[in-house]
Amino acid sequence: MKKTLFIFLLITVFYSCKTPVFFNSKVTANTISVDSSTATNQNISEIIAPYKAQMVSEINTIISYTPKDLTRYDGKMQSSLGNLMADLSYKRGNPLFKEKTGQDIDFALFNYGGIRASVNKGDVTNEDAFKLMPFENSLVVVELSGEKIIELFDYFISNKTAHPISKNIQLTLSADNSYNLLINGATFDKTKNYYVLTSDYLQTGGDKMNFFIDPVALIKIDYKIRDAIIDEFKSLDTIKVTTDNRIILK
Repeated sequence: MKKTLFIFLLITVFYSCKTPVFFNSKVTANTISVDSSTATNQNISEIIAPYKAQMVSEINTIISYTPKDLTRYDGKMQSSLGNLMADLSYKRGNPLFKEKTGQDIDFALFNYGGIRASVNKGDVTNEDAFKLMPFENSLVVVELSGEKIIELFDYFISNKTAHPISKNIQLTLSADNSYNLLINGATFDKTKNYYVLTSDYLQTGGDKMNFFIDPVALIKIDYKIRDAIIDEFKSLDTIKVTTDNRIILK
């Protein structure tokens, strides 16, 4: 009898010491509308106010000037704004790449659709840079084989689009789509590898630029494209760009 009572008490103590497990049996939700009729919390508004003022001031800060509208629509197979984007990215990215590798970037290529706005004639502000590049894309360098470079220019030519390409390139394109290609003044050599600057988005095959996928090497330089734009604009009193002979159509 004592043994039975002891076992009963032991079982009772064991179960009474277990952590209880609870389960939700019902979930309810309410919709709270937030619109112009919603009352303002004065304390929160006072806390936010100085940060809001600083943000507005910074976004409207004048960082350069352009004597003409900069747009992606003013050329065939190239544009003033596309040339600017590619060239400033190369100019800003190459020193960082050289510091990492001891090598120079051969040229830069981006996509036409990545240019999200024009820059109007007059003062240029931080807001213009954010509109131009609203994404958090960063610059990367891919090492491509000669065969991949051929794929790249086949894509460029067949698209018949003003994809931004840097002035390191001189592409002479005939009516039958045959072409002559110079890279940094030297005839393209399909047995060589080339370093191409682009965005991390395009490197993963964005805009069907699949030739950037699985490169010989991928080098990240930790520099956002928008930061490159702002840094370059700040360094220039006046932005001067035009279309040139990097693409020659016969």
